[in-house]
Amino acid sequence: MSDSRGPSSARGMPLGYAGAMASGKKRPRKQLEFRNTQLADALQTQDMAAVAFALRHGPTVVPLMRPGSLLMTLDPAAPLDGQLALRSDIACVIAHPCHPSVFNWEPTEMAFRDFYGGISAKQSAVVALMQGAETDYQLGVEVTRAMYAPVDRIHRVTLEQMAILEPALVETLAQTCMEVVREGYDRTVAAGVPADAARDFVLGHLRIQIAVLFKEVNGTFSDAAYKISKRAKPVLFKEGWEKIFELPDIREQVRDITTK
Repeated sequence: MSDSRGPSSARGMPLGYAGAMASGKKRPRKQLEFRNTQLADALQTQDMAAVAFALRHGPTVVPLMRPGSLLMTLDPAAPLDGQLALRSDIACVIAHPCHPSVFNWEPTEMAFRDFYGGISAKQSAVVALMQGAETDYQLGVEVTRAMYAPVDRIHRVTLEQMAILEPALVETLAQTCMEVVREGYDRTVAAGVPADAARDFVLGHLRIQIAVLFKEVNGTFSDAAYKISKRAKPVLFKEGWEKIFELPDIREQVRDITTK
C-alpha cells in the first residue's frame, strides 16, 4: 500500500470511522449513548473503527463493531489504565505518530512547516498490537502509513513501551522542560532583552544543543557549558526525577490523564 492512499483503501473497502477530539472542558459523566445512526450502521458492517479519543468513545463504539474487525486507537493511556472497552472477538492496534523530526530535510518551506506531519513532511510512527493476530498488526501498519503519510519508518513497540514514550518521555519530561524554557524566554524579555534577539538566541542554541546530544553532529559543548549545566541540574531537577520512567509511576501519570 502506498503512502498516498487514504485509510479507506485498506482491504479494498471503506472503513467505518468514529473520530473525536477532546473539547478541553470537563463534563459530568453520564450514560453514554451513540446517536449517530449512520456511523452506528457502518460499525456493524465494516472491518475497522479508528477511534481518536478511546476513553470517551470506546464504550460506545466497541459494542457495535462486527466480530473479527479491528479497533485502532491513537493513545496508550486508556488501554494501559484498563479503561478501553474491548471484546475478545475484535483485535486492537494502537498507532501514534512521531511527528516530523527537528532534523527533517524537506525540499520546500511548505513541507518544512508541516510541523505536525500528515501533510507533506516525513515522519515515523510507533505501532503496538494490544490484542489480535499478526495479520491484524500488519493491517494496522498499513492503515498507519495511510493516515500519517508520508511515513518514513514504522517502529514496533509494546503497549508499555508506547506509554514510556508518551506520556513519560515526550510529555512528562520533554514538554515540561520546554515549557520551562519558554518561561525563561519570557523572563529574559521582561528583563529588557529585545524579544527578537532572545528568540533567535535561544532557538539557535536549542538546535545545536539537540544536534550535539543526539549525535547529529560530531561536536561537543564548551568546558564552560558543561560546568554550568552540572551546576544547574540539582537546582532545576529534584533527586529521583528518573522515576517517571518506571512503570508504577507511568501508570499514575496515565491515571491522571484518564480520570481527571
